[in-house]
Parts: sequence; structure tokens; C-alpha cells
Amino acid sequence: MLKELLKPEIEEAIRNKDWRVLKELISMWPPPDIADLLESLKDEERLVLFRLLPTDLAVEVFIELEREVQVHLVKNLSGEKMKEILLEVPPDDRTEIFEELPGEIVSQLISLLPPEERREALELLGYPKDSVGRLMTPDYVKVKEHWTIKYSLEHIRKFGKDAETLNILYVVDDEGRLIGEVHLRRLVLAEPSQKISEIMEKDFIAINAYEDQEEAARMMRRYDLIALPVVDKRNILLGIVTVDDILDVYEEEATEDLHKRAGVIPLKFSYTATPIISLFKKRIVWLSLLAIAGFLSSSIIASFEGLLHKIIALSFFIPVLIDTGGNTSSQSATLIVRAIALGELDFKKWWQIVKKEILVGVLLGLGLFVLLFGYSFLLRRDIRISFVVGLAVLAICIWANLIGTILPIILTKLKQDPAIISSPVLTTILDFTGLAIYFTIAYLILK
Repeated sequence: MLKELLKPEIEEAIRNKDWRVLKELISMWPPPDIADLLESLKDEERLVLFRLLPTDLAVEVFIELEREVQVHLVKNLSGEKMKEILLEVPPDDRTEIFEELPGEIVSQLISLLPPEERREALELLGYPKDSVGRLMTPDYVKVKEHWTIKYSLEHIRKFGKDAETLNILYVVDDEGRLIGEVHLRRLVLAEPSQKISEIMEKDFIAINAYEDQEEAARMMRRYDLIALPVVDKRNILLGIVTVDDILDVYEEEATEDLHKRAGVIPLKFSYTATPIISLFKKRIVWLSLLAIAGFLSSSIIASFEGLLHKIIALSFFIPVLIDTGGNTSSQSATLIVRAIALGELDFKKWWQIVKKEILVGVLLGLGLFVLLFGYSFLLRRDIRISFVVGLAVLAICIWANLIGTILPIILTKLKQDPAIISSPVLTTILDFTGLAIYFTIAYLILK
């Protein structure tokens, strides 16, 4: 890669304070490559190089940087330089940066902004965290239904330079209520004398500013939108959410879900920027809870100690049975959580979902019944123990599938993130419940 080849020369130019060479080396680079280079440099080198960038290029590079690097630059750049950048950064990106900073620094930065920009920043920060209001941008083009096509095109040329997208124009009434939308293609192909009301579409999709960002992502995916208008409870148009913002939401949510599924409290910054002590804190909480829960498995084994002493062969099949239960529940939970995320499940018919997964559990259990019955009989030549193992795996599969299905549904109904039901959590639950099922069946059959 070009930046890897030139990095030694750049580091040497920084050491020698050869600013002219530095500018020449990176002047033709795309912003993402410059951002990658900055992230690989030491803090003081990064500051020097960033200050050399022209304002328009600095803004593009700043948006591409990791959030923790943005925060570092904000804390160390001069007020005037930061003001120039903040004025050019799109409002939605600026809000995300403010969210990561301490309150006193945010106050200082907001004070640098002109009155109109300051009001806009404060308004965006007033919405709940992870709401659509924090994600939206007020940079869009709106038109009135009584305007002619000719007048509307002149309006776009005058005010459309800073808009996030011009593919869709939003039609509002005199009070700012959203009443329709117009695709630019239809506008360009229409006669100059026609009015917006003749070509606008009155059937449109919009979202409330207080809705969760995931709902905006779901709606844009479902309706194949490149931009989604954001309104308040009176249908006043407040801003828009664009597809590039939604891609960021997908990445953040996917990362957060993966962390939760692994039993880790989601990281605030990237892994490489997270200190060791923070990684320890994020992981020790779940590990401690799961370790305590693991004592239940020991208690169940202890309560059936007499049975194990009499029939030691039962202990040979414990690992395969509890592993099967954990894997089965993880499979089921993964399918249900993903279906919830994609909006595929209708919870009004939750009982049908549960019945479906119970039947799947029965089929899986019967398949494994045949497998483990045959294996245990070949191993021990004891029909009763083989029957216990086969029946136990059948019961565990049904129970595991039920747990993996119903817990995400319950959490969703309680308005909690179903991804909390991580694989370690399910495995721990199935460890002690699976053992209880196994030993109970063994006790009843073997006496």
C-alpha cells in the first residue's frame, strides 16, 4: 500500500520539520488513506500532520477518523482551527463527536459556533442517546406544493449545495408539516410551468425523532430508501437520516450485539484504543456472574452423588449432553435474535413461533436420540443406560430450543436488547438444567 511505502519518509520529514515535503507527500491522497496514516502515527506527529491539511481536506479526513482520534484532535487543536473544522462537519457527525467528549469540552466547542449553528447543535444534543434525533441532519432541501418547477429548480441551485442528498426533495406546508416528497428525476423531467403539487408523491415513509436508530435502519432496509425524513409528533419536518448514517448504525449495532453474544459489556471505543483495565472491567462482570451460576451445576451433581457412585457410567455422557443443550439453545437464540433485528417476527403470533421451535426441538432430539442411543449401547452394552442417554438428549433438545426461543421474545417484549442472551449465558443455563433433566430421567428409570 502507498502509505506503507511512504510512511518512513513521512516520519523522517516530521522529525526534520520539513513541512513542504510533507504536504507534497500526502496532497494527492484520498481522505480515507490520510485518515489511516494519521491513526498509525504517534499523538504529536498526528497533530503536526493534521494541522498541515487545508481546511476542506482536513474536514473530509476528520470525518473518516476513528472516534477516539477525533476526540484527541478536538482536545489538542487550537480554538480557531477547531472552529473552522466544526463549521464544515455535517451536523449529524458533529453531534456524534460531541457525545464522546466531556461536558466542559463540549461547552467550549459549542461556544465557538455561530448562534445559528449553536442552536442546531444544542437541539440535536437534546434528543435521547441512540435516538433518530441524534442521527438526523437538518441539511436537506424542502419545497412548497404551490411552487412551479422553474422556481423550485432555482431554489435548489441556491440552497442545495450543502444538502446531504438532492435525490429527494421534501414538500412542506406553510407550518413546516411534511405533506409529500418529490424525486429529482421527476422534477427535472417536468414542464417548467407545472407545480410541485402535480408531481409530488403523497404516500411517503417518515419516522419520529424519538424512535430508536435501529428502527430507522429497519425501515430504510424494508422500504429500500436512501433517505428517511424525521418528524415530530405534529408531523413537522425536522431533518433526514441518510443511508451513510444507517451504515454506521448497522456497524455499531452489529459490533455491540457480537460483544453481548460473547458475554462482554460493549466497548465504547475500538479494541485497540481500549485500555487493559477497561477490557478487564468489561469482561469480569459477566464472567463472575456466570461462575456463580456455574455453582448450580456442581450442586446438582452433588445432589445425585449417590446415583453416580452406583452407576459410574452415567458420568461418561455428561459432557456430550450439556454441550448438546448449549449448542442447541445458541442456534435457536441466534436465529430468533437475527429475525427480530430484521423485523421478520410478528409477536402477535408468538405462540406459533414457540410451537414451531418446539417441533424443531423434537425433530432434533429424535435425530440425536438415535445417534446417542446407538453410541452408548456400543460403548456400554447396557440397554437401560442407552435409553436414559437417548431420552435425556431428546428432552434436553426440546428444552434448549424452547429456552433459546422464548428468552429473546420475553426481552423484546420488555423493551430490552435480546442480544443480552449470549452464548455463555445460555450455556450456563443449560448446564444446570440439562444436568437436572439427565439425572432425573436416570433416577426414574434406573431407580
